[in-house]
Amino acid sequence: MSHDVSGPRIEEDRIVFTFPDPDHELLAVRLYQEIERPRNGPDFVYVEAEGIWQLEMRPPNADRIEYLIELQHADGSFEMLRDPNNPVTSDGAFGAKSVVQMPGYTPPRWLEEDAPRGPIEETSLRCRAIKDRLYTQIWRPHGDDGSQPLPLLVVHDGPEYAKLSGLTHLFDVCVAHDRLPPFRAVLIEPKDRDQIYSASASYARSLAQEMIPALLDRLPTPSGRNNRIGMGASLGALAMLHAHRRSPAAFGALFLQSGSYFRMRFDKQESGFVRFRRISRFVGEVLTAEHWAHPVPVTLTCGTIEENLANNRAVSEALLRQGYDVRLFANRDGHNWVGWRDTFEPHLVDLLNRMWR
Repeated sequence: MSHDVSGPRIEEDRIVFTFPDPDHELLAVRLYQEIERPRNGPDFVYVEAEGIWQLEMRPPNADRIEYLIELQHADGSFEMLRDPNNPVTSDGAFGAKSVVQMPGYTPPRWLEEDAPRGPIEETSLRCRAIKDRLYTQIWRPHGDDGSQPLPLLVVHDGPEYAKLSGLTHLFDVCVAHDRLPPFRAVLIEPKDRDQIYSASASYARSLAQEMIPALLDRLPTPSGRNNRIGMGASLGALAMLHAHRRSPAAFGALFLQSGSYFRMRFDKQESGFVRFRRISRFVGEVLTAEHWAHPVPVTLTCGTIEENLANNRAVSEALLRQGYDVRLFANRDGHNWVGWRDTFEPHLVDLLNRMWR
């Protein structure tokens, strides 16, 4: 059967998705999305007179929607596909998705700016927590000969940040145009991400006591924690906050995006996650602490249509109460690499300049 799909029609008070099925061969058509549960919903409705499946959806509080279309065939089998009639797509960790961009959405200007590319060295870091080495990329600014001490940004899921969010291109552009001072970035790729990024005490020790010292031996860096900043998204953000709370001397500031700060109050739907209890215990410690002796500047970003927004707000309020310089920004997107990318400038750039100018 044909899989031609009409692209979504955006109207003032609704978005209309359609899928042709003139002989009514399909059992169901659903929108697979990250806005509301169930994920494989809401259902399309079959319009007999037109021979199409149709879904009318109210516009969400966002400028972008990433989605797939799920088909249920007559034999009961399922098929997931991108919208073939929608040319706008976005890559992600689990493959590309179709995208609805609302009127007025514009990608960041730095994506189109040119700049000399800084060299990227591929290496690895020993990590006792997994009894193995973690693949690592070291980004240096263009012209850096490696001899001068420069501040250091340590990024969880760093290679994916570079591939799917253009992070190193942002660095190239901002340093070349003096929107950031020269610095170096270490992009760390995880192994067994659900384990090491889920408030793992052994990983936090490895990062602070083994991996960062190895980096400082290799990369000339000014002394003091203010010259080291940690960055991560989702579980990677949680792991950065956890590493900071276990070893306050490790980082002088944090940039945390859509952190997975799971608690039963906000995140019952995630309770089946393999390390939910461990995460919840740690987040509970953060939320209930009245004081903290080693606060640092923290910038958090989270999408307006994310389930994580409630727990990000709770964590930001707790950190603020404990003396942190906290800034939380809700961007009009979901839990995805483009949404995180769209907040780099100004929010990541502002944090780096506050620390390193």
